[in-house]
Amino acid sequence: MKFLVAYDGSPQANEALKLAKQNALALNAKVFVVTSLFGDKETTSRDIEQAEDGLDYAKKLLSESGVDVETHLLVHGRTPGEDLVEFAKENEIDQIFVGVRKVSQVGKMLFGSTARHLILNAPCPVVSVK
Repeated sequence: MKFLVAYDGSPQANEALKLAKQNALALNAKVFVVTSLFGDKETTSRDIEQAEDGLDYAKKLLSESGVDVETHLLVHGRTPGEDLVEFAKENEIDQIFVGVRKVSQVGKMLFGSTARHLILNAPCPVVSVK
């Protein structure tokens, strides 16, 4: 099995990473931790450095637990949702884990554009984690 974690370093993404780790250990799955940056003129070297640091953290967390893990930083000029769906297709991913957050005053769950895009367009099941 192959899992993809949509990772942006947020607390919600870290929860998705932890759940993917648990499932990977139980199912002997490989985990691809993927960060996508839009890559336009507003993307700075600092953005790239922070993304790489986050991926290093994720790789260490998973590999120390015995999970087979790969990390990828995508900077293709597409939205993160588009990048992640394409990555999932190209790598025949079996399940995607994505963090979501509560953003409304009444506490309703609202999906961000990346999570929404994944849920609607991914070629496999998507697990949303809060």
